[in-house]
Amino acid sequence: MYRFIKSSTKFKLLCRSKTLYRSAQSPYSPNSILGKEDSSFIHKSKLESWNQSSVRSYSRSSSSESDSREAINYDVVIVGGGPAGLSAAIKLKQLCQQKDADLSVCVVEKGAELGAHILSGNVFEPRALDELFPHWKQEEAPIDVPVTSDDFWLLSKNRAFSLPSPFHNKGNYVISLSQLVRWLGQKAEELGVEIYPGFAASEILFNEHNEVTGIATNDMGVAKDGSRKENYQRGVALKGRVTLLAEGCRGSLSEKVIKKYNLREKGQGQHQTYALGIKEVWEIDVEKHQPGSVLHTLGWPLDQKTYGGSFLYHMKDRQVAVGFVVALNYHNPFLNPYEEYQRFKRHPAIRPLLEGGIVLQYGARCLNEGGYQSIPYPVFPGGAIIGCSAGFLNVPKIKGTHTAMKSGMLVAESVFSTLQEGLKIEKFWDNLRSSWIWEELYTARNYRPAFEYGLYPGLAISAVEHYILKGRSPVTLKHGKPDHEATSEAQVFSPIEYPKPDGAVTFDVPTSLYRSNTNHDHDQPSHLLLKDPTVPENVNLPKYAGPEARYCPARVYE
Repeated sequence: MYRFIKSSTKFKLLCRSKTLYRSAQSPYSPNSILGKEDSSFIHKSKLESWNQSSVRSYSRSSSSESDSREAINYDVVIVGGGPAGLSAAIKLKQLCQQKDADLSVCVVEKGAELGAHILSGNVFEPRALDELFPHWKQEEAPIDVPVTSDDFWLLSKNRAFSLPSPFHNKGNYVISLSQLVRWLGQKAEELGVEIYPGFAASEILFNEHNEVTGIATNDMGVAKDGSRKENYQRGVALKGRVTLLAEGCRGSLSEKVIKKYNLREKGQGQHQTYALGIKEVWEIDVEKHQPGSVLHTLGWPLDQKTYGGSFLYHMKDRQVAVGFVVALNYHNPFLNPYEEYQRFKRHPAIRPLLEGGIVLQYGARCLNEGGYQSIPYPVFPGGAIIGCSAGFLNVPKIKGTHTAMKSGMLVAESVFSTLQEGLKIEKFWDNLRSSWIWEELYTARNYRPAFEYGLYPGLAISAVEHYILKGRSPVTLKHGKPDHEATSEAQVFSPIEYPKPDGAVTFDVPTSLYRSNTNHDHDQPSHLLLKDPTVPENVNLPKYAGPEARYCPARVYE
């Protein structure tokens, strides 16, 4: 006989998660495209265990009855259900099994389900997964398309020149990262991790000693003017003895913590530099499809002062992930990353592959490109920052999943020692610097800043670094200006005339946004807040011709 307590905070979180999950489904959702089964089914026995544990884990975080926020207490709260956050949760529970310990672990994920915010298509290096699950092949991990070819092209307007590939993808796999994340989520739940999808962590919680004590989820049912709707629900406080931030690139809470505790300065890191990645998943003709084929390009359509390039990864089931990356320190304010991507698809070496195919998905994301030089001190009072929130992307490899997973595993070991043995969590910083993450990022540290000198000097310096010095250069190059300072004034450039979309290979933004399956309630608070509302009119428009209307691939600034 099962006991249900519908007033419990955990039960309400579960119900809200399921509601959000169901509302996210559509014929064009990532789940239906990739054949995802409903892994968020919760057994009654799990509900029972949640309810039994709820007696000791609830508290009120406000004395005001109308504004009180219910709280759930955990040993470890993890923000972000991506590779880093889930690897940390899994490793913690594995250590509990090995050491006969019991730690409660919670993962909160803003997507309606795990993997919802991860667009498929990834060349995956299994190094970290080999350590986390040595028998992952026998455990049916969704990794079954090995890399079969690895090409690197330099594009001019009408030609493609083959170059030696520096990526070394032998032994890697072309995968759907969203599928892998869902598999990791299943493994985490089997180990006893509690996962709450559909909740954005909106606030960091502190105690009187200025230490982080957890996070609060966003309030639901708030109108655009800030008033409460009939379905208003106060957010929930998830309090942890340790809080781990695994939000991904430039996570809002991570950035607040980095600034509050001066973590970048403490780690002697330079400013972070970013890129915008735009991606589509295509289904192409079977005779054109080559499972495991990997292609990267540099050059056209970007100018020689703008760093960026493309990738095409042939997955299974006739699917190809087509992506384009533009560094955000570009000079020309008239440059439009979305339109540059459309131009790229028109190249004579690229268009034939896509013609006759259909686009299944569209999406975009930011990438940390600072690498070794920009890593902040990852530990703060009460927790740590991991994964892309800290910036562990290997830029020349264009890979960050394996390093994100390893950072989660390393921090789990430090957290376990902190909670069970009383050791300091700062040990994570030492473990990180003695790990293969540090060695890998150090070896790759000069590739990205080399392109500050332009495309061809960057290629020359990178070749020397890769083939001659092999990452052992006595000099560590510095990044140039921060991205926002690199943009030149519009008066020194002419507007770029981009071709109109043809509806076959190239598309307008509204069409792509429809494929992204993003839905927002128009009567909700804006997630974009300007520090100074006068800047767009007084600075951006007269000096830079309003670049915010062009640099966002979703046109949210319009």
